[in-house]
Amino acid sequence: MPVFVKICGITNDEDALLATALGADAIGFVFAPSPRQVDADTVRDALRRVPREIHTIGVFRDERPERVVEIAGRLGLHGVQLHGHEPDNEVAWIRDRVRFVIRAFAAGDPRLDRVNRDLADVVLVDAPTPGSGRVFDWRLVEGIPSAVRVLLAGGLTPANVGDAIRTARPWGVDVASGVEARPGRKDPRLLREFIEAAREAGDEIDAVEPSPAVSGADGDEVAGSTRPWDWEIDE
Repeated sequence: MPVFVKICGITNDEDALLATALGADAIGFVFAPSPRQVDADTVRDALRRVPREIHTIGVFRDERPERVVEIAGRLGLHGVQLHGHEPDNEVAWIRDRVRFVIRAFAAGDPRLDRVNRDLADVVLVDAPTPGSGRVFDWRLVEGIPSAVRVLLAGGLTPANVGDAIRTARPWGVDVASGVEARPGRKDPRLLREFIEAAREAGDEIDAVEPSPAVSGADGDEVAGSTRPWDWEIDE
């Protein structure tokens, strides 16, 4: 299956260009308190050099909905990732105003058994301590409804991302610390190896169990990939 690859924690335009040149589908900029936190000016500079087809995601944690929407709109981000304890009504308000929303949950969160796509386009499943670089039991995603697009995160590295994909069968994978030379700076070799390992594992699964067609934005079937650009087409 085509595995969506998001490289998160981008803090400079060099790493943004590197990730996209190596084949990442999306890059993430963290606006929440973090060793990888960035400001709007840094992101704006990076976006000037990033190809338009690359999905750019702003990561927020328990931020005011108005500020999330304002930053996303002002910078022209493709979407946002909500990584806190945002209530459903705030998520719904944001989703009405931002074209692509990723909602994060900790592995084992009981809400994952009943999560649906009404409030988010993609559900990210992370380690109980986000950003810790710790791996969780990937089998914890098995109870998530099959119609939900799952973005797997938490302790992924070039060495384990293939096993994670083969075990959890996620729609995509998300990595930050696992491809860093140091906090906030990506390692070119690790980035390349991560993306290659993720693609290889997805191809192996697809050879055994081809992805079913899904409906696009216009209702027509789209074979294989369920990536955002298959059903969210820019005019």
